[in-house]
Amino acid sequence: MIIEAVSENLTLKQKLLAEMDKVVNSDCILATNTSSISITELAAATSRPDKVVGLHFMNPVPVMQLVEVIRGLATSEATFQIASDLVAEFNKTMVVSKDYPGFIVNRILMPMINEAIYALFEGVATVQDIDISMKLGTNQPMGPLALADLIGLDTCLAIMQVLHQGFSDSKYRPCPLLINYVNAGWLGRKSGKGFYSYT
Repeated sequence: MIIEAVSENLTLKQKLLAEMDKVVNSDCILATNTSSISITELAAATSRPDKVVGLHFMNPVPVMQLVEVIRGLATSEATFQIASDLVAEFNKTMVVSKDYPGFIVNRILMPMINEAIYALFEGVATVQDIDISMKLGTNQPMGPLALADLIGLDTCLAIMQVLHQGFSDSKYRPCPLLINYVNAGWLGRKSGKGFYSYT
């Protein structure tokens, strides 16, 4: 099994999977660490859609225990079982999601982060007060804006775009402030600036 973990970009992932498909043994399973993109659509870029599976490891991988396992329409039972066994070997907890945009975690998490950004955008509260409210009011380990900075604002935007396009529902529309931050290169921790400064 090979697990790809390139950026959350459909074209990039399709290209990589198609290239891997050509050079690896025909028995090799191609897994993707996508956090939102259709496994069925990614598998279609290969000649082995039955051997393509989603293995979404939560970030940061060494700390987080959860792995979402996602079957595409063509993913075989044998492929799914091997993926399940691998998650168990890694001593991680597996959940199984159907192949819908965002799967389980990001379908719930990203709209919450996006709504926190809207609250900032609309002047409801400061960055600090939004994060403190969610940490202390809902017992989350970090606030949604700090979490967005950790994930990467470009990744948050990419996932919101997948949700918005995949469901054609305005509730998934990315906040204009998120778009502006990404356009400015304010991507969070990886760029040194996001909703917080990391210099």
